Amino acid sequence: MLDFRIGTFLEVCKDMNFTKAARRLNLTQPAVSQHIRWLEESYGTKLFFFQGKKMRLTPAGELLKDGAATMSHDITLLKEKMQESTQKKRELRLGLTLTIAEFEVVASVAEYLLKEPSCSMLLSVGNTQKLLRELEEGTIDFALVEGNFPGDIYHHQLYAKERYIAVCSGTDPLAEGLHTIEELLAQRLITREAGSGTRNILERYLEMESLEVTSFHALVEAGSMGLIKQLVEYGCGITFLYQTAVKRELEEGRLCEIHMKDMDITHDFSFIWREGSIFHEDYQKVFQMLKNARMGEIPYRDTIMPTKIGEKEEIPYRDTIMPKK
Repeated sequence: MLDFRIGTFLEVCKDMNFTKAARRLNLTQPAVSQHIRWLEESYGTKLFFFQGKKMRLTPAGELLKDGAATMSHDITLLKEKMQESTQKKRELRLGLTLTIAEFEVVASVAEYLLKEPSCSMLLSVGNTQKLLRELEEGTIDFALVEGNFPGDIYHHQLYAKERYIAVCSGTDPLAEGLHTIEELLAQRLITREAGSGTRNILERYLEMESLEVTSFHALVEAGSMGLIKQLVEYGCGITFLYQTAVKRELEEGRLCEIHMKDMDITHDFSFIWREGSIFHEDYQKVFQMLKNARMGEIPYRDTIMPTKIGEKEEIPYRDTIMPKK
């Protein structure tokens, strides 16, 4: 078991505030300070420092936070597994970002559940930063994300690579020929809200071109990918998103890809969990099962029809942005 003062330290790390941590722990602020001093004396190093009025972790504090968060999660999961061993029940707690949840992984998850009839599952849908917090707090065990994460803290394996494309209505003249980003600036841009993954990829690309989303003639922001696609289908503007998110609409001709001669972006969908977890092998097996299902290596796939899970999004991880030709 982890020392109870480590729990206090992790609470302080949530918002870098002794008072808020004390309130959540039902302790006095001096008691929280005493716990932190004990840890600093025990490890022989400072864990926090102040930069102006803001409290921050020292490099040693960062190491303790990362290691303690992994151990705390593993202890919680170990306790659950011990209880499950007597009840003969399994529960997987998986985090998913919006595009992956809604358009990419449904059939694979369904096939896994069919193969494991005694398995229970918690599916948390949110942006990558939310899922990283849940991994740190032990709310979920692993996540399938398209967002940015620290590779030294999280073990990661490639689940899929997806193209990121410009899209217009099926009747829009932009569906013909090759176009530059400058030619698209006369259009209304319809995109996710600031901070979302699909928006972030676009912003990074535009920054390379010395542009921004406000460079377009007009801007519409929406928190729903389904709403964005419908507005584009009605001819209200153009958008940029993952090809997998509009696969059906492209096949039916309701939406069309705008072929760009100065934009070629692919992006990783990654399966992640805490580096150094004692349950590494268990997570590896789940990852392989889901990836095999995606590749059609599990026999149920032809019988599963995709359905929507939910909405929320992400912040990009590894983009491959090809230079101009």
